[in-house]
Amino acid sequence: MEKTYYPKAKEIKQEWILVDANGQNLGRLASQIAYLLLGKHKPNFTPGVEMGDYVVVINAERIQVTGKKMTEKFYYRHSGYPGGLKAISLRDLLAKHPERVIRLAVWGMLPKNRLGRRLIKNLKVYAGPDHPHQAQKPKPLTEGA
Repeated sequence: MEKTYYPKAKEIKQEWILVDANGQNLGRLASQIAYLLLGKHKPNFTPGVEMGDYVVVINAERIQVTGKKMTEKFYYRHSGYPGGLKAISLRDLLAKHPERVIRLAVWGMLPKNRLGRRLIKNLKVYAGPDHPHQAQKPKPLTEGA
């Protein structure tokens, strides 16, 4: 009988990856980031194990979307009180908090369990081109990955 491979903690190597969101499509970029966070690009990928890399996203304010999504896509949240439904359009959220747009898109592509909540912490998003992770020496994302 074959045994299932389960990676040990010392076998898991997490790297830092730098992603430039300038001019990229929101959905396609979010799926690439979720893929990296989950660790599916690694040959020893195991479901349910935190094998992914840390991802640093810069230039979040320069993301692009297709069609009429800028005005017709809305993000909703509810306070829990009657009449407490709040809605904000993609255009307004991108103007106020551009890093939340990418974070919410990636969160939609991660599992909604303990693993997903742990993986979203490995995502660092910044509106402009500067980030405080120079010491980790993040490697730029290649187009093929």
